[in-house]
Amino acid sequence: MINDILNDGESRMKGAISALQEELDGIRTGRATPALVEKLTVEYYGVPTPFNQVSNITIPDARTIMIRPFDPSLIRPMTKSIQSSDLGLTPNDDGKAIRLMLPPLTEDRRKELVKQVSTRLEESRVAIRNVRRDIIKDLKDAEKEKLITEDDRKKGEEKIQKLTDTWTAKVDEVGKKKEKEIMEV
Repeated sequence: MINDILNDGESRMKGAISALQEELDGIRTGRATPALVEKLTVEYYGVPTPFNQVSNITIPDARTIMIRPFDPSLIRPMTKSIQSSDLGLTPNDDGKAIRLMLPPLTEDRRKELVKQVSTRLEESRVAIRNVRRDIIKDLKDAEKEKLITEDDRKKGEEKIQKLTDTWTAKVDEVGKKKEKEIMEV
């Protein structure tokens, strides 16, 4: 019973880390990466569709992203989507593909990106603490229903606290790595 509750908590904490990693991949660093544009959407047959489902995204060099839509009629809407995003990039299209040139980041922009990363890290820490709170509540409910003993609940709370500490440390680790990547010139 306790192990099931703890395993559920751990899987939810892993999910928080995965979501954080995806979000941080979408934050621009000095290098080009497909993750910057994969999640942007374009109207395709009336449905908002991610770029990675309607185009081939490649990185010809360290500061260029090339997007080749499978359907050339998508170039204009994709260009508009890029312009309206918060990437701060100007798309160049030749009728067959869209090129995004990533200019070097200024010091101010780097600091701004680090603040964004810090905000996302704190959101992940909060999500992990919310999982801990939910698991502790589940343990208390199980104790009230006489499914587990008070000692089992206390042991479970200690274990979930250790899991929380472990996953919070992973959030910090991921954050430090991303901040280093952003500040790298």
